[in-house]
Amino acid sequence: MITRKPTVPPTSTADPRAPSGSVPAKGGDNLPSSERSSDQEVAAFIAKMKSVAPVATEGRGRLVFAMDATMSRAPTWDMALRLQADMFLAVKEVGGLDVQLVFFRGQGECRASKWVSDPEALSRLMTSVACHGGLTQISKVLSHTLEESRRRKVNALVYVGDCMEEQIDRLCARAGELALLGVPVFLFQEGHDQNAERAFREIARLTKGAYCRFDPGSARQLRELLTAVAVYAAGGQKALLALSQGSNGAGARRLIEQLRPAGR
Repeated sequence: MITRKPTVPPTSTADPRAPSGSVPAKGGDNLPSSERSSDQEVAAFIAKMKSVAPVATEGRGRLVFAMDATMSRAPTWDMALRLQADMFLAVKEVGGLDVQLVFFRGQGECRASKWVSDPEALSRLMTSVACHGGLTQISKVLSHTLEESRRRKVNALVYVGDCMEEQIDRLCARAGELALLGVPVFLFQEGHDQNAERAFREIARLTKGAYCRFDPGSARQLRELLTAVAVYAAGGQKALLALSQGSNGAGARRLIEQLRPAGR
């Protein structure tokens, strides 16, 4: 079970001395080039979104945002943090969304923040996280989200990572439990690890969520899709429509096309 403190992520019992701090600058977006996500893959991601029922406008939406903070992600960490921060700043005007940040790194360290309604506070929290070497702990993320949703409905789980070093059947069992509670998982993969892709696609299928590859070449698309998911969790189709009318609404417009009833 992941424990929490009221204002900042609690110190992990597995690694109580683990330091934290700002991520060192890596020279902006001058990153090694890699294969772009295909248009077909992005289209498939958005198409799967249509299976997720719109969030009711009553009350506030709740979204768990989880990220792999192990050392393999260090080369693109700064860029990923900026994209993820943009996602939550985009829903500031929409309102109605509470977000909880979960990350893992190091030797068994897995932390969860309090539920945050201020996107700027969450952005500051994200930038305090640095990468530490260790193995993936996706099972903890899924189990934590399951516990949170049993207490009070979680509308979606977003996960960003690059690899998977756990038993896929165990992850799928947890994903199946999330599916029973109606929690879709949206997984964004950085790079091309085949084991991760196999696991992420299956988790998305089981939970009626979606999967999309994430690499430096698709940074703009990732920002748009992340924003669309967050706005959708906050306000459903009405909020998506408002987002689609702005200059940064390309992801929302693609999503709306898939959410329209057939024949319209």
